[in-house]
Amino acid sequence: MKALRLRPGKERSLLRRHPWVFDSAIAKGSGDAGETVRIESSEGQFLAWASTSPASKIRARAWSFVETQRIDAAFFHERVKKAVDARGLFDLQSDGVRLVHGEADGLPGLIVDRYGDTLVAQFLSAGVERWKPVLADALLAATGLSKLYERSDASGREREGLKPVTGWLRGEGDTAQVIREHAWRLSLDIATGHKTGFYLDQRDSRQRFAEMAQHRKFRRVLNCFCYTGGFTVAALAGLKAAGALEGAELTSIDSSLPALDRARANLALNGFEGANAQFLDADVNASLRRFIEEGRTFDAIVLDPPKFAPTVAHAERAARAYKDINRLGLKLLAPGGVLLTFSCSGGIGADLFHKIVASAGIDAGVDGYISERLGAAPDHPMTIEFPEGEYLKGLVVVRK
Repeated sequence: MKALRLRPGKERSLLRRHPWVFDSAIAKGSGDAGETVRIESSEGQFLAWASTSPASKIRARAWSFVETQRIDAAFFHERVKKAVDARGLFDLQSDGVRLVHGEADGLPGLIVDRYGDTLVAQFLSAGVERWKPVLADALLAATGLSKLYERSDASGREREGLKPVTGWLRGEGDTAQVIREHAWRLSLDIATGHKTGFYLDQRDSRQRFAEMAQHRKFRRVLNCFCYTGGFTVAALAGLKAAGALEGAELTSIDSSLPALDRARANLALNGFEGANAQFLDADVNASLRRFIEEGRTFDAIVLDPPKFAPTVAHAERAARAYKDINRLGLKLLAPGGVLLTFSCSGGIGADLFHKIVASAGIDAGVDGYISERLGAAPDHPMTIEFPEGEYLKGLVVVRK
């Protein structure tokens, strides 16, 4: 068995069971892409079994911290089953579920979502790429399903030296899906949608927004970076439950025309064809500036932008972008209005995001109460050993 020996003092993170080993921590040793190697301290002490990624800054990802553990097919079947079984701990109110969440489930680089009777997987590291056939079999065995689609086309594969791959791994069928989420239905396409086809991580935040709409009876709602309209559907559902649909105005903005077409379809799917809902194929920042010039205000605004900072190295540039959209959003928020603002950037921590929004408020001349903090739904877990799993941060700001 090949081994990677670390530089003195670089074993601390592995002793805390953090799964990543960066290239700068390695004194000697190497392995082929995806090969399982022994990680040792500078003195030869066993630390972990890990898969190697020679092309990546993250040179190794730990499978196990138990020296007697065998990394074989049985190991992966057990890990997958444990991850799938864990989702039964939560009342998710959806048949769209994240079943495997990478490092948090002890399977670094593997993302698996379930949409009804179909699984969609992303193999984003050299380690899971090497074990792909075994993992595919394990996923079908653990779920009792027969269809598995691969969406290994995320940018993370490039950093692993891997080419994008998409298509059916097991079985075949229609890539268009309709899932139930809380009291509504949402359509998606696993072949063309973002990530694995949809943003399941915002499930609970959409439900919370529906509750706010029902309680506060928003008259003017603005959903920025709306994608396929999940927050718009949630707002309409809440307003309908309150008997407050009549007279409400909803504006949704995205720069993807196909996404907006599906957003319109999602409104129709839930019986909201007649709602006063406008969809703008436009740049969000330019639209917000135009609304300010026009003197418009909104009772509720959702800012759910794409990832601005994939790593800490991008944090400074991303912070400026987050500050700008939040400054504009706060300017447009009516007194007593509610802003739901999010960052899905792993390079932006929760404390930094809070500071960014606070700075945006100062520049906008707006103060507000942070009434809630939001995060990913519980099927996207953060573990004690891997705090980086908390990639999605959200704040609910009520303008004073």
